[in-house]
Amino acid sequence: MATIDLTHTLSRIRFRTAGDATDRAPWHGPLLVNSVLMAALVVVSMVGMVVDDRLLLGESVWLKPAKFGLAFALYGVTLAWILRLPHRGRRATWWLGTVFAITGVVDVGFIALQAARGTFSHFNDSTDPVNEIGQLVFTSGVPGLFLANLVLAVIISWQKLADRPTRIALKAGLWLAVTGMALGYLMGFTGPQLVRQSDGTVVGLVAGHTVRPGDTARDSAAGMPITHWSTTGGDLRIPHFVGLHGIQVLLLLAVALVALAPRYSWLRAETTRAALLVVAAGGYFGLLTLVVWQALRGQSLTDPDLSTAGAAAALAVCVAGGVTAVYLRARESAAN
Repeated sequence: MATIDLTHTLSRIRFRTAGDATDRAPWHGPLLVNSVLMAALVVVSMVGMVVDDRLLLGESVWLKPAKFGLAFALYGVTLAWILRLPHRGRRATWWLGTVFAITGVVDVGFIALQAARGTFSHFNDSTDPVNEIGQLVFTSGVPGLFLANLVLAVIISWQKLADRPTRIALKAGLWLAVTGMALGYLMGFTGPQLVRQSDGTVVGLVAGHTVRPGDTARDSAAGMPITHWSTTGGDLRIPHFVGLHGIQVLLLLAVALVALAPRYSWLRAETTRAALLVVAAGGYFGLLTLVVWQALRGQSLTDPDLSTAGAAAALAVCVAGGVTAVYLRARESAAN
């Protein structure tokens, strides 16, 4: 009966890539603390959504801290796992992870503070002292998050951290995250707008999330449930979200392929699973490009035009074709 060696795969809890257990680094403490704090913020925010009826742009003031807390909790754990894998330059990556953890806590902490105050964290040009100081810290911390992740991606990209499918997933995922963070800067070019704080007073934002040229209240328009992504214009939060969470999607796919391999013989070869991860990564980058293009044209995710629908169909055909080609090649190799 055919078997596969799962010793070096993502599915193994111990994540070895060599026989010597000393190759494994300890878990990255600051990143784990970051994730614990973010998870606590999610809990606090969920309670806040129940007991606090204040709204910003039609959603609870606590929804935004909850979303950011969840995103950072997931990414912090993922990054801590990556840095635990045997690799060169551990001292540099440890410090980069620490920079990411600290700046993440500071930035999301400001988001939570502004939520508690019933006002906006991003793009807020209010002249009250708390906001002015917070904006200076906030606008300094965001580049720190981006640069730390960028340098980590560069260092990790040149190394063999795990089995080939896992390497493809985590390296492509890191670059997707870097791209997603970089795309967030596009929001700064959407133009100023006027919005209402939770107490009803009007404040100005120097930019926003929605692409609807000439609309000075675009972020106040209709949005989807929970995400609040615009249903009347393009929304740059969508590509930002897609890019940031690509690493979790690809790593989960790597795990799923390993789990399915004992049942489906054509998945048992590591080269086959690696090829599928290449197709998935390419498709995911294509999806990211598609949602950027759609948002920049001022088009809602829920109302695609023929060009967007056609591009999405072409992307789906390409991914399906790639998966089919990998499948046929794997079956042919097994037959020989």
